Amino acid sequence: MSLSKVVSEVFQALFDKLPPQVQRVILLPSVRKGLAFLAAWKTLGVINSYISYQAQNNWIRLGPWDPSKEIVVLTGGCSGIGKQILEDLTKLKVKVIILDVQDPTFELPSNTFFYRADITSSSVVKEVGDQIRKEHGNPTILINNAGVGSGDTILDMPEERIRLTMEVNTLSHYWTVKEFLPSMVQNNHGHIITVASIASFVAIGELGAYAGSKAAALAFHETLTQELRHWYKAEKVRTSVIHPFWVRTPLIDGLIKAGKHFKAPIMSPKDVSSAIVKQIVTQSGGQVIIPKGHSSASLLRGLPSWMQERVRNKGSSQLVKLRELQAAFAAEKATVA
Repeated sequence: MSLSKVVSEVFQALFDKLPPQVQRVILLPSVRKGLAFLAAWKTLGVINSYISYQAQNNWIRLGPWDPSKEIVVLTGGCSGIGKQILEDLTKLKVKVIILDVQDPTFELPSNTFFYRADITSSSVVKEVGDQIRKEHGNPTILINNAGVGSGDTILDMPEERIRLTMEVNTLSHYWTVKEFLPSMVQNNHGHIITVASIASFVAIGELGAYAGSKAAALAFHETLTQELRHWYKAEKVRTSVIHPFWVRTPLIDGLIKAGKHFKAPIMSPKDVSSAIVKQIVTQSGGQVIIPKGHSSASLLRGLPSWMQERVRNKGSSQLVKLRELQAAFAAEKATVA
């Protein structure tokens, strides 16, 4: 029996179980056309997802993932998203090496190691890289997670803060990849994960340095993917870029305190970590936007200019209102004190 006939019989069986009044509605020409359109749209979505996944992974399916063969280097693993990634990976019995300028304020899980390192310095990264290789071997997974951000207008943001944002959120990726990628290329095995942001696509007021650094991180990921494929012929080395909306960390505590006035989706560190760990365990490369329902954010740059401006205006207006509320709360608190 052909597949089309089997599908037809399944749908007929389901149709026969519907109440008569529902069957009559479905048999209306307009309804049938609508259902056919939805079915075709859903089918196209599935096909598109499949082709996108295969294209991002060079049409190569890897064997079962073996955590015992992986060594993860995680930047910024002592707090926020990085700490959650650390906890989730250690549950999978993966060796994790943390690079951070902060010392851990918690007891390190077994099979986890900490190296104090300023990743904005290429010489420091090289020095700690030599030490890691000597003591643990060649890392196979690099998670460029460390990030900083602050909200100030371009005129108000101090130069040192602008430089730090760019150096941590973007330039450090060059130093860590230059240090740990060569062995992955040589073995044609590895995974480079870039933690970017929805700000890679949408820049609003007070986020000039942050959005600029995350847009650059996305460009870095795209370039690296192409170089691995065409220059180094390392088609089994995966690359992933993660774009979360606002994440509940100390960086946005002040905004969250505005309560109901903060209407943007707020991710937890667990949401971001789960997306990253899934990429690692399934050995999947590609672009991941969370929450998934906001994946259309990547299409913003393709919209007409007036639509793009409307989206940015809305975000900026909301941020201005939140800042005003913050100032009012601070003034009220000072008065009470």
